[in-house]
Amino acid sequence: MPGKGAWLSMKNELLTDRAFVERVFREAYEIGLSSASRGTVASYIPELKKADPKAFGMYMMTDDGYSLAFGDCLERFSIQSVCKVIILAESLKLFGFKETFSHVMMEPSGDSFNSILKLDLASSRPYNPMINAGAIELVSLLVNKVGYDELLDETRALCMDPAIDLDESVYHSEFETGDRNRAIAYLLKSKGVLMGDPEKTLDLYFRMCSLSVNAKSLAGLGLVIANNGVDPFTGERLIKEEDVRTLKIIMFTCGMYDYSGKFGMNAGVPGKSGVGGGIVCAARGPMGIGFYGPALDAFGNSSGGVKAMVHISEKLRLHVFDYN
Repeated sequence: MPGKGAWLSMKNELLTDRAFVERVFREAYEIGLSSASRGTVASYIPELKKADPKAFGMYMMTDDGYSLAFGDCLERFSIQSVCKVIILAESLKLFGFKETFSHVMMEPSGDSFNSILKLDLASSRPYNPMINAGAIELVSLLVNKVGYDELLDETRALCMDPAIDLDESVYHSEFETGDRNRAIAYLLKSKGVLMGDPEKTLDLYFRMCSLSVNAKSLAGLGLVIANNGVDPFTGERLIKEEDVRTLKIIMFTCGMYDYSGKFGMNAGVPGKSGVGGGIVCAARGPMGIGFYGPALDAFGNSSGGVKAMVHISEKLRLHVFDYN
């Protein structure tokens, strides 16, 4: 039996058999592909409903340069709520843990990602940074300190993808139809907790949600987080060690909307989804895994991505509470 804390540094021997790893990922891709079209493409943002519900792609990379690519893994789509990981990372970087979490809490909400119920009735502070209210609150902090171009550069570095840019069509679609997010911003303002101008805050938030990524980009973000905040290919530290711990915990407990508990139980890795169909996962290895599947389940997560990640985790014993 491993000694106290030993499991944290134990090497996952299953990952050394690359033929087995590839077989597991191929099985996961087939599982994800077969279930992808059972979900529903997001339609509340008009531009998103143009996505092919049958599309599905996966990309995996490890710190030694090993990678696997399947399906539509290079197809560009809007990052949507996955950007909340980057927003939280930037807030922690600029303002630190104490200041960041004086504006948002760190509790699962149990409600839809765009719900205003608890914000109006239970607490003036958003429940966590992974729901819209929490991300908008943190962007209201950031908008006074950094601009869009700086956040774009940060996103490109964290995702190891210099080609990330704004999807203008999605941005304009978000801007024209984002009434619920406007309601959230002005409700936060009415409670005296929004830290920046509501319209400037919303514009930056809509831009961040409209960044164009692919499954490989998300795998890069997952790998940086899994690799303790360091780009494994340049050696540059992009996120402080203590901030990586915070990101992983918040992703694990709140990253998959109100499905986070079941995802934590079944997949057991820090993950974050977006209604554009993306999921980023940071797994032991270190390993980053990105998914693209715009057909969403009832919780707003990629239907194929969730099922594929559960299979990968079970077969490769990636659950954070597994012994290997």
